[in-house]
Amino acid sequence: MDGSAAASTFLTDSLELELGTEWCKPPCFSCAFDNGEGKFSGESYLASGALKRLILNLDPLPTNFEEDTVELFGFQWVTETALVYSCRELFHLFRQQIFNLESLLQVSCDFGKIATLHAKADSIRQQCVVFLHYIKVFIFRCLKGHEAESHGLPVHPYEALEAQLPSMLVDELRGLLLYIGHLAELPSVTLGAFVNQNQIKALPSIVAFITSLLGHPLAGVGNTAYAGRKFEPEQVVYGRQFIGQAGDSLTNVSLFEEHCEHLFCDLICLSLNRYDKVMPSEALLISHYPCSCVKELWVLLIHLLDHRSKWSVTESFWNWLNKLLKTLFEKSSDQRRPSVSLTQAKDPLGFSWWISVHVASLYQIDRHGVSDGTRQMESNWSFIEELLKQSVTVQDSILEEQLRMHLHCCLTLCDFWEPNISVVTILWEYYCKNLGNSVIFTGTRTQEILMAKLAMTELVHQQSAHHQAKNKDNSSFSISWLPLKGLTNIIKSPLSLLTLVRNCCCDRQDPDLYKSSSSYIIFLCILAKAVKKAMSNSGPHPWKQVKGRIYSKFHQKRMEELTEVGLQNFFSLFLLLAAVADIEDVASHVLDLLRFLRPASMSSHGALVWKGQMAFLLMYAQKNLDIAVWAEKLSCEFQEKAKEFLVSKNDEMVQRHTLWTLLCIYIDGVQEVFETSCCLYPSHEHLLNDGFSMLLPACRESELRTVLSFLQAVLARIRSVHQQLCQELQRENVDLIVQSSLSAKERPLAAVAGALWRHFFSFLKSQRTTQVVPLSQLADAAADFTLLAVDMPNTAPPDLQPQPVISIIQLFGWDDIIWPQVVARYLSHLLQNSTVCEALSQSSCVSFQSLTIRSWVRCVLQMYIKHLSDPDLLIDMNPEQAVEKEYMEQLAEMTRLLFTLSEVKNVFSKAQIEYLPSPEDPRQALIQFLEAVGVTYGALHTFSEKSAMATKSLEYLGEVLKYIKPYLGKKVSSAGLQLTYGIMGILVKSWAQIFATSKAQKLLFRIIDCLLLPHTVLQQDKELPVPMLTAIQKTLPLYLQGISIVCCQSQNPNAYLSQLLRNVIEQYIGRFLPASPCVSDLGQHPVLLALRNPASVTSMMPLQKHIVHTVRKSYLEFRGSSPPPRLASVLAFTLWLFKDTEMGVCDLELLLPGILKCLVLVNEPQVKKLATESLQCMVKPCQVGSEGGPATQLTSLFRQFIQDYGMQYSYQVYSILETVAMLNQHVVIQLIPTLTQSLKDSELKSGLGRNIAQREAYSKLLSRLGQVGQDEKQRLESDTL
Repeated sequence: MDGSAAASTFLTDSLELELGTEWCKPPCFSCAFDNGEGKFSGESYLASGALKRLILNLDPLPTNFEEDTVELFGFQWVTETALVYSCRELFHLFRQQIFNLESLLQVSCDFGKIATLHAKADSIRQQCVVFLHYIKVFIFRCLKGHEAESHGLPVHPYEALEAQLPSMLVDELRGLLLYIGHLAELPSVTLGAFVNQNQIKALPSIVAFITSLLGHPLAGVGNTAYAGRKFEPEQVVYGRQFIGQAGDSLTNVSLFEEHCEHLFCDLICLSLNRYDKVMPSEALLISHYPCSCVKELWVLLIHLLDHRSKWSVTESFWNWLNKLLKTLFEKSSDQRRPSVSLTQAKDPLGFSWWISVHVASLYQIDRHGVSDGTRQMESNWSFIEELLKQSVTVQDSILEEQLRMHLHCCLTLCDFWEPNISVVTILWEYYCKNLGNSVIFTGTRTQEILMAKLAMTELVHQQSAHHQAKNKDNSSFSISWLPLKGLTNIIKSPLSLLTLVRNCCCDRQDPDLYKSSSSYIIFLCILAKAVKKAMSNSGPHPWKQVKGRIYSKFHQKRMEELTEVGLQNFFSLFLLLAAVADIEDVASHVLDLLRFLRPASMSSHGALVWKGQMAFLLMYAQKNLDIAVWAEKLSCEFQEKAKEFLVSKNDEMVQRHTLWTLLCIYIDGVQEVFETSCCLYPSHEHLLNDGFSMLLPACRESELRTVLSFLQAVLARIRSVHQQLCQELQRENVDLIVQSSLSAKERPLAAVAGALWRHFFSFLKSQRTTQVVPLSQLADAAADFTLLAVDMPNTAPPDLQPQPVISIIQLFGWDDIIWPQVVARYLSHLLQNSTVCEALSQSSCVSFQSLTIRSWVRCVLQMYIKHLSDPDLLIDMNPEQAVEKEYMEQLAEMTRLLFTLSEVKNVFSKAQIEYLPSPEDPRQALIQFLEAVGVTYGALHTFSEKSAMATKSLEYLGEVLKYIKPYLGKKVSSAGLQLTYGIMGILVKSWAQIFATSKAQKLLFRIIDCLLLPHTVLQQDKELPVPMLTAIQKTLPLYLQGISIVCCQSQNPNAYLSQLLRNVIEQYIGRFLPASPCVSDLGQHPVLLALRNPASVTSMMPLQKHIVHTVRKSYLEFRGSSPPPRLASVLAFTLWLFKDTEMGVCDLELLLPGILKCLVLVNEPQVKKLATESLQCMVKPCQVGSEGGPATQLTSLFRQFIQDYGMQYSYQVYSILETVAMLNQHVVIQLIPTLTQSLKDSELKSGLGRNIAQREAYSKLLSRLGQVGQDEKQRLESDTL
């Protein structure tokens, strides 16, 4: 007692005050604090420090039972003597409370009375807890050890009773154990409710009862432990009422062991009930305890038994558990069964794995109940090795899903414990025999199991049709624990194989490892973890041990026997060994083994062999090692297969497919090598050999896409590495050694770039005008090569030197024979690179911006051309649908980038025209740009500026007529023609001042000849295509206005241009005359529209003059007395002309004779009506200032008219002059002498005397002329013939 007090005094400061007021309450089990975070409540044995006090032999409850009396079971007892005087009575009361608690289970009540029931159960449980803790405190504080009564000294009666107390306690604790019984004896409903976590909180009486059943044996263990420490180690306490399990006397030691065994069996019983509901996929997710109380019991047992085994020769926790778990494998007739019977397990092997891994995780919890991942854990490898041997040797019952669960548990234990190479050895002995199985099943044929599980999956699929309807993206439905996911997958690529190996080597494994991997993959995870841990602890010796066992299983015969799955497993095994150990040693051995493969295997499994080798190559690259050993072998094989692919025929589909599969593996692998390599070695060049020169010409479109994607990735990687090296060289304070090292890295980089130029660029260059290469990828690859030439110009081939960048742009961006889709995409890539644009813009050797603008103009004009090689093959649909969406988007992007060029900005700035920063419509952007160029030119003053601007403008256009020529073929595109005529019309009008120069007039003549006066137009008997006629009708005013301006501002009067303008007018006045001579229909005639809203009246005078001349010459010319065709429509056109414009004297001279002739010679009412209206429009302007020129000229014209037709058509002449007199009497009055003379000449000629009828008609006219007319009438009457 004194020693105990001294120990207590020594450690009180650190332990008794550790949790403050928590010591006022005895520790107990409680699920109320079970929050799912793994923490224990403050009342628990761990968090309260009860376990720590027991282990350190300290006062169990230093602040309790300090009073003279204590209340136990509702009665007051003397604290220091109650257990001595009333031991049996107290244990009787305790058993009575246990009975009362058990009776509450029989009470049937509704959920409304649960709270009352819970209060009763908790009260009873608290009384039991207090009593058990009182026993521990009494033993620690009050119980004294007594020596044997051989001295003959008198003994006090209390001391005599006290000396009997240890034996009584042993008997009572033994009796209590028998009274309580075992969990296995409880009704299945009661035990199931406790195991089910959803019912724990709903049934508190069951919880209280079960935790009491578990807690009382633990209390017995603790009480026995405290009692054992009160006596000398060699002193044994014997019971007096009971005997031991083997028939010998009951002692405190045997009672302790019996209590432990009792508690172990109850805990295992609970775990067995939970395991029955655990799927294999959930084995690591569902623990073996239903609540934190049971978890705490396990942790208490672990610490107590392991501590006891250290200071006494007793069994450790693992030994106890192993001994009991082994009984699960024994039959009921075995004599070695434990004294406490265990529930028979349906799957003892799986249960043993499951409980072992979960119990092992509890070793991370320290004495305070805190989880500590760094805490050293006691291993149990000897038992696990036995389990592992059973898992891989049992032939009748272990399926693949069970084996995966066992190995998954083993992998988790490898995380917890120190490395164990024996585990690897056991597993390897099994898997080396089953290396070729697609799914490594034991005792059951693979095909039958897969078919059965597929049938089950199909059945579930049918039952879950509504689930699939909601989740249409899921292509399959499977049960989560069935081994169908990922088990029979053949590796798709070298990277996926390497990723698989990398995942196996991860310190933290995927939680879904069971679902996604076969048991063999889990074995690889175990192998990786064991080797890595062993090598970190013991150096290279474990690796040599593992290597010897694995290498010895592979020889020539074994390699020849490997199936496809076996080869895959072979590569994954050796890749994993290379990843965790000596990669060069493993790779060398693999190369030796691959030589043993038979040619038949190489032909049937060649793809897998290539994937495996490429995976090794990737691993070398990722570890930044020289890849020469693999690059040389693989590149030679690739070159051979590329040659076979080149000579293979297109109809040999199977052979081509097989070869292409191998070539794709190589291409994808090499791409990954370049993308993952930190730096490039000379051996990287070997990967880009002549095989690509043979492969590219043999590829079809889909295959070319793959190869060109690879090319772009490699080019991007080379440029990235080069830029990194340049940045490092540009850093300050770089010494000579570093510079030399960086220069050395540059050499293999240049060699790789040279290989790309040789094998890829020459092919792209040869195919740039064909459709063999996908246009988008052709543009992308050409742009990448251009950027490579910017970064590394010296690597370009000689035919591109000395300016490789300009040469490439000329080939793919400025050449007019290149597809516009290629040009737009290619130049967009370059325009995005501001560094390249700035460097080229400042270059004096070429006009980069002007040539780029020219290419943009071509791309816009040719947006509706589908095939340049066949100009007649055009798209003919709605203009919005006529352009491919992708090309339109690319063209819009090119336009946006082009408008950022300084030259374009300057044009708009000088023209003072605002433009959209992000033009969405390339057509409108081009129109806007052309107009801006025209305005800019017009604002210039000096001759030199105008000359330079004219030259630059023509450079923008280039061979513009070649760009639009495809639209003018036999088959026409309405959208293309509208675009062509619209853009060119804007060009002619807005650039009129430029076309007035001698430099540009030739282009204008060609535009007129090609668009307005083509050969088909000059053939009057042939009708123009409707789309072309429609396009001309919409845009003709632009052309006429532009040509008219050119005629006005031409530096030298050009008779040819005037003649062209007159020819255009002559052709299209007639073509666009309406069939019916309706004046309202002529308002939109393109020739008349050209005269409206002109830029200036002066600029339109030549146009009006040419229109009048053309009408007079071509449309009002009578052939004898025969009128011209469509005279009514022509007169309607003339009428609109008079109404829309101001006619001059010259115009009157040209048109009036024809109009008058129509009135005289044509009797058609509509003609007379339109001619009369035209006459009125001509006479009205002459009313004002009739004394001036117009009236005089009009009088002269009418005088000539009278002389020509007065004698023969006198009545028509008088009628016409009556109309004129109504508008302008002065003009007609001036004609009286002529009219009178004409009358007399007519009468004289006839020789019949006075012509009464003619004189009456003439008198009618004179009566409209006022007094002058009356006077003339009188003179006529008085005159004699």
